[in-house]
Amino acid sequence: MCDVADHSRMQHLVVLLPVLNEALGLAWVLDRIPYARLRRNGYRTTVLVMDGHSTDTTAEVAEEYGVLFVDQDDSGKGSAIRHGFREAVKLDADAVVMLDADGTYAPVEMTRLLEGLDRHEVVIGDRLNGRIEPDAMTRLNFVGNHLLTWFATALFGTTTADVCSGYWAFSSDAISRLQLNSQSFEIEAEMFASMVHQDVAFGFVPISYGPRLGEAKLGSTADGWRILRKLVTRRIFPEPLL
Repeated sequence: MCDVADHSRMQHLVVLLPVLNEALGLAWVLDRIPYARLRRNGYRTTVLVMDGHSTDTTAEVAEEYGVLFVDQDDSGKGSAIRHGFREAVKLDADAVVMLDADGTYAPVEMTRLLEGLDRHEVVIGDRLNGRIEPDAMTRLNFVGNHLLTWFATALFGTTTADVCSGYWAFSSDAISRLQLNSQSFEIEAEMFASMVHQDVAFGFVPISYGPRLGEAKLGSTADGWRILRKLVTRRIFPEPLL
């Protein structure tokens, strides 16, 4: 659903959910968005589902819950996020929360990320220093996430606690300053690189991380190399290459 309030002082929050064949996970997430708490904290909420041309019942789930559903311009998570940011700007969002719609991130925790926007322009959910549930992450993914995070910190000389996290909160100003061209799962690493180059103030909040619902989309080795290449490229080139 989309939460509507008449209070003129309320800020407009857009919850951005990139999806590709995530009917099961999307329903799980939509059932758990804390609309009442967000309203008490001063937000009116619009849920924006960015779809990567799903062939399951994802569209039907979005329609059932009455949320905004947009077919993204291209394919890939990076494309979905970039298109979603443009849509959020059109909606006059004051803040955006982005999370994967696969059950791995707890929607109730978005209020903690949003609270951090009082001190930062971007707040990132930190899985690696939070609580990772059993079977939520393979040993290879666990090691890979730590190595990529360490590499990003060393490469940019700026600490990141979890460079591949998919749970973020943004101010509208931060979104306008990010320079991105990622198509796939390297998008979070590029957002980190762009924040460093654009002097966007960011912080971290420890979060929980659970097992995904449905089929995994992330391929550990190939996507890991893609993330690594993106970090190196954006360290050399402060602006995205065409």
